Amino acid sequence: MSPNNHFNSNHLKMDIDLSKYIRKKTPKELLDDNNNFEDFTNSPLITTKCIKDYYNDCSIFVTGSTGFLGKVLIEKLLRSCDGIRKIYILLRPKRGIESEQRFEEYLRNPIFERIRSKNPNVLRKLICIPGDINDAKLGLDDGDIHVLQQNVDIVFHVAATVRFNEPLRDAANLNTFGTHRVMELCTKMKKLKSLVHVSTAYSNPHLKNVEEQVYGTSSSPDHRLFINGIGTLPDEFTETIAKRFNKRHPNTYTLTKHMAEQIVLDYYDILPISIVRPSIVTAALNEPYPGWIDNVYGITGVLMEIGRGTISSIMGKEHNLVDLMPVDIVCNTLITAAWGNSFMRSSNAITVYNCTSGQTNPMRYSELKKKILKHSRKNPSKYVAMYPNYVYQTNRLIHTVCEIFLHFLPAFLFDLLLRAKGKKPIMMKIAKRFKMACDTGEYFVLNGWNFDAKNVRRLIRAANQTQADCNEFNCDMSAINWDEYVEHYLMGIRTFILRDDASSLPKARRKLRKIYWTQRVLQFILIAGAIYIFFIGLWN
Repeated sequence: MSPNNHFNSNHLKMDIDLSKYIRKKTPKELLDDNNNFEDFTNSPLITTKCIKDYYNDCSIFVTGSTGFLGKVLIEKLLRSCDGIRKIYILLRPKRGIESEQRFEEYLRNPIFERIRSKNPNVLRKLICIPGDINDAKLGLDDGDIHVLQQNVDIVFHVAATVRFNEPLRDAANLNTFGTHRVMELCTKMKKLKSLVHVSTAYSNPHLKNVEEQVYGTSSSPDHRLFINGIGTLPDEFTETIAKRFNKRHPNTYTLTKHMAEQIVLDYYDILPISIVRPSIVTAALNEPYPGWIDNVYGITGVLMEIGRGTISSIMGKEHNLVDLMPVDIVCNTLITAAWGNSFMRSSNAITVYNCTSGQTNPMRYSELKKKILKHSRKNPSKYVAMYPNYVYQTNRLIHTVCEIFLHFLPAFLFDLLLRAKGKKPIMMKIAKRFKMACDTGEYFVLNGWNFDAKNVRRLIRAANQTQADCNEFNCDMSAINWDEYVEHYLMGIRTFILRDDASSLPKARRKLRKIYWTQRVLQFILIAGAIYIFFIGLWN
């Protein structure tokens, strides 16, 4: 499919003729027509460059560089691919702070501590490009557009809003329109040899078995029609559109990422592109540090509150698989996928990588629960409020009752205590915030998926052939010890989010023991009181 006759809207101009960019098939691609991957991995036409060599003397453009995934990706590229020439990062002004000032703050981010201590000059390879993924032409001026068009070899399109409840127009502008803007820019990059688009494993949530392919929009509007509508209709109509897709897409995030994949597919014939679909991106396995995390979005915030004892009930099915992907493994997959575009590309279909763990190293929510409770109790935070324990519920009424009595009532009582001490009440606010996090994520706990990952396994085998790269850019989930990982994850939350260092552990453990016995005494009193009232009623 060609991008010709593309959609027009007030926000986008997509009517350019891209036929001049279509290139003839190379001998390598002709070979792909007749051979599968297993046949051509040993072909002399396959590049013999290892991953690090592939990046030598390359300039890279990254969107979403300030996000969780983007920061880890850039740190890894700087530290492991020392032959890189430059990394251009798109930075927008934010809260009155200009892009250049944000860039100075970015360079001081703790994630770059290892680089600063060993080779600080490497950070000079980072170049700030002021712009905004939400704006036409990415908000770039003509000079920066020229620089990118003349110099960039590799592009990682990581930018996205991960808020599940974002208004459809906002989510579409970033996730869908933004993807088109990046594709348009890439068509004019003279040296471009690889482009990786980051999607999500949940871009097709209505499918239980998800193959590594881009699925069409048979029961959804054509993505051109979708974009024209979102770009021109009033807000009340766009929200009506969002509600229409509730059966196929639980939120605007999966819907707009699904539409973004359709746009990427339109450019497949003219750009060296692949799609990587991570599942639930979580704390680092090893890099930059075990358990490294810098936000409380999604499952991370839920784990933090379980560890503090403030979440006791979650809507979900404990026998479902939980598909966690450590952020550094995802980044290694992105880096390897860009390298793989030189030989994994097929002339028949766009290469998609389901970056997931369910097939290679499955873990169920029931197993995750055991590990969370074990390590939350072993290494509590000094901010623990109640003894960590929770259950998965499938009955909405029971879950609501649990929320009222186990979440909101204790939060209300804590706030009363804080007010009595002359402090600002915050517990109800926290309880409401994490109720919203649980509510937006419950669809993914109540449902299960089987993600095919053949292309990822093929990519791993290809990387292993280079020997030097198999450990440096590990993409293999099969050897992960989940118990050890969950322990590091929870310690990462404790250290990097709650700023609670190891020196407070003895005191936190004593506090948890007091909470445990206090709760047990209160439970005994309540049970004894209930029995007493029951028998008094019988005797009377």
